[in-house]
Amino acid sequence: MTKEPAITPEMIRKHGLNQQEYQRILDLLGREPTFTELGIFSAMWNEHCSYKSSKKWLRTLPTEGPQVICGPGENAGIVDIGDGQCVVFKMESHNHPSYIEPYQGAATGMGGILRDVFTMGARPMAAMNSLSFGEPSHPKTKQLVNGVVDGIGGYGNCFGVPTVGGEVRFHKAYNGNCLVNAFAAGIANTADIFYSAASGIGMPVVYLGAKTGRDGVGGATMASAEFDDTIEEKRPTVQVGDPFTEKRLMEATLELMQTGAVISIQDMGAAGLTCSAVEMGDKGGLGVALDLEKVPVREENMTAYEMMLSESQERMLMVLNPDKEAEAKAVFDKWDLDFAIVGETIAEDKFLIRHNGVLMADLPLKALSGEAPEYDRPWVETPAVTELADVPEIDVAAALLAIMGSANYSSRAWVWQQYDHMVGADTVIRPGSDAGVVRVHGTPKALAFTSDVTPRYCMANPFEGGKQAVAEAYRNLCATGATPLATTDNLNFGNPEKPEIMGQFVGCIKGIGEAVSALDMPIVSGNVSLYNETDGSGILPTPTIGAVGIMHSLDEMIRIAPKNGDTLILIGETQGHLGQSALLAEVLGREDGDAPHVDLIAERKAGDALRAAKAAGLVSAAHDLSDGGLAVAAADMALAANLGVTIDGEGAGWFFGEDQARYLVACEAARADALVALFAEQNVPSSKVGSVGGDTLTLGTADIQLNAIRDVFDTGLVKVAV
Repeated sequence: MTKEPAITPEMIRKHGLNQQEYQRILDLLGREPTFTELGIFSAMWNEHCSYKSSKKWLRTLPTEGPQVICGPGENAGIVDIGDGQCVVFKMESHNHPSYIEPYQGAATGMGGILRDVFTMGARPMAAMNSLSFGEPSHPKTKQLVNGVVDGIGGYGNCFGVPTVGGEVRFHKAYNGNCLVNAFAAGIANTADIFYSAASGIGMPVVYLGAKTGRDGVGGATMASAEFDDTIEEKRPTVQVGDPFTEKRLMEATLELMQTGAVISIQDMGAAGLTCSAVEMGDKGGLGVALDLEKVPVREENMTAYEMMLSESQERMLMVLNPDKEAEAKAVFDKWDLDFAIVGETIAEDKFLIRHNGVLMADLPLKALSGEAPEYDRPWVETPAVTELADVPEIDVAAALLAIMGSANYSSRAWVWQQYDHMVGADTVIRPGSDAGVVRVHGTPKALAFTSDVTPRYCMANPFEGGKQAVAEAYRNLCATGATPLATTDNLNFGNPEKPEIMGQFVGCIKGIGEAVSALDMPIVSGNVSLYNETDGSGILPTPTIGAVGIMHSLDEMIRIAPKNGDTLILIGETQGHLGQSALLAEVLGREDGDAPHVDLIAERKAGDALRAAKAAGLVSAAHDLSDGGLAVAAADMALAANLGVTIDGEGAGWFFGEDQARYLVACEAARADALVALFAEQNVPSSKVGSVGGDTLTLGTADIQLNAIRDVFDTGLVKVAV
């Protein structure tokens, strides 16, 4: 066997551990760790796995509610949807791998989030993604966009899950660090949920799925560090995915779960065999002993270090009911997947690793998880922004065309047309609307999915930006007719060791917490991705919110396209807030002023009132107001219906202001007074602002041919990508 190298200060640094953390390891062990043990500590104590900079603040988030079956801490969150069914969902990042190797980074991010869902016993039924790239003119942007989109589509399409929503944004802050946040949701019976806590002493620990190779070794540690000019050297730390193997793994796992053989089960994600074994043992209060020569491998002469830290894809670890071993093995043989007993649970608080009879690691298991460092990082509050500089008079028509034709606000069809969004035949509302809607197969119910954040807001005012991300997700669900249920978060930030970055994180967390509480959308799962920096330059704070809502019947659903002759009603108050707006960014080349402040009481009232109006049969279409304000919302509805829209009023603030808690609602002209009266009863401001018909978008005195809008809208993103 190859002799393991000696531990040096440089080796400790390369493993992402500082001197204080290494001293803590020495104190725990009472000796110097072996090379394999150092790798295990590095994997378990890095930011990606231990959340050591964020734990303190994550604990403040509201995670409970009568609808919540399982909150954060498992592979995914679980929310009750009635009739003995639940929705299982989570969002995860694969940012660093996707920047290094766009196709495989994005593809394996997709694979990982799908495993999180079916590991719980749920069959995946929908996926989304939130993507952030550098400015369109940056030389790497086109390569990243094409690689990431191709990777997501290549994996998801082959696996067979519809991708029904998401976001794509461009900003110079992501030039050196793109973001790839992947979301997946699945349906399970509440009586058939599987968890990861091991139980029973002497129970077999079984390796399931694909063979282990050297791809992804050290990936979790790499994902917990900034980039620099050695980025190309990190390419071997990106995993390689096989969606066809993942499809077989899902079918085998779900079939296995029906046999009674599974005591507990865990996806092998970040830090692979190490993290999955430690988490199962820690949650069950047990130790784990592994014999690595029994691990199925696809490469020769793999060391214990490599096997423990490999992040090869399409793998699971389970604790097996020994009475069901033959039955369980038969299932995996049928699906042509590896099934190997590689260890057992033990009573002692030990993580024992043997390779060919040699003890390579003898560690206190709970210390790897429970004793991981936890930091209360110094932070400074983001300073209040200066007042918005004067906004000059604008040409409303020219401004709208500039926004609708920009890379940030033009059609995303080039992206979602590469995803199979109809597989399964249950997709009701496709990508491109406020939220994707998918039927719960075999029932009258449907679920709505959306992903939202406005990073400019979070940079200017993290607290209000965090609130707004949740509020916009809430509005997108309500605008589709769904009752919001719960959220997952993907918190993407720069280096937390910088007090100003940690201040952004704290501010956003406080805002998110206040919003999910007020809107009854608890956080049930999530992910933190820190150190998104290159050469000391960080991304915009990007706390992505994935949200799920329910419709008990498709009769509750609201579409975005109005009908000819409809009256348009604006609900919510308009004060003309232009700070950090799309108008400033895309037309005037500015990012100044404060983020819009979010009145959560008004948000709740407006959403409830819209759903009540739909139930009363008064709504024919609706769209929430967000980036670009009333003008962009009107243009979106006009394009969706292929009908002209007239909006009364004047001024940049009226047409492009980004005040929150607002919707543009269409109804039959004869019912407009009744709709306004209903909103008044609900104490929600509303007013008639326009009508639907013709082939022109009229904003005050500005007339814009619908074809002119469509021309720029359809080509804006394509110019960046093709």
